[in-house]
Amino acid sequence: LFAGVTTGLSDGAVNAMHGSLTPIGGMVPMFLIQLGEILPGGVGSGLYGILVMAIIAVFVAGLMVGRTPEYLGKKIEAKEVKMAVLAILILPTAILGFSAVASVLPTALAGLGNAGPHGLSEILYAYSSAAGNNGSAFGGLSANSPWWNTTLGLAMLLGRFAYIVPMMAIAGSLVGKTRLAASSGTFPTTGPLFVGLLAGLILILGGLQFFPALALGPLAEHVQMIGGKTF
Repeated sequence: LFAGVTTGLSDGAVNAMHGSLTPIGGMVPMFLIQLGEILPGGVGSGLYGILVMAIIAVFVAGLMVGRTPEYLGKKIEAKEVKMAVLAILILPTAILGFSAVASVLPTALAGLGNAGPHGLSEILYAYSSAAGNNGSAFGGLSANSPWWNTTLGLAMLLGRFAYIVPMMAIAGSLVGKTRLAASSGTFPTTGPLFVGLLAGLILILGGLQFFPALALGPLAEHVQMIGGKTF
């Protein structure tokens, strides 16, 4: 519980080594970081992360009813949706891109403390934590090497600063638009319907982006642990 809450809040505090948790226990904080630390909400990054998802949610709602979406009285048009999609793609690009290279590069693999799916979990968690504005880690990874120091720094730059560019573009676009009065056709963004749509969108997008990698890492390790094999 402590690991899940603190990673979701983006403070990186730990009361146990995350690498020593059960496979599912380690996957939960990892997945919360990969979602953008929007559950329950990261310090600083949680707000703009959830705003991106809210823009996509009202866009999807607008598609279903055939109406131009609105959020907080401002029309959400093609530019805002494109920038929101670009922002959503930054974290998986940084995390999965670097993890894919590290999983086959001998220089990177030399730093792993464990083999098999737990080793992949160490790689995924390292880049997730760096790109996701966190501070926790799987302690089995020896990251003090030129490869890890360089690529984790690049992942940190992408996750923290590249994310800001499309968000600033969205802010600049919305601030210049006239605020519209709510009408009978306006999709409400304060009720349980919007909450359900937003939560479903977050889980679907997160699952599509990261489930394949998680299936090869902590989920595969969990299945093997049930069969009596540990790493």
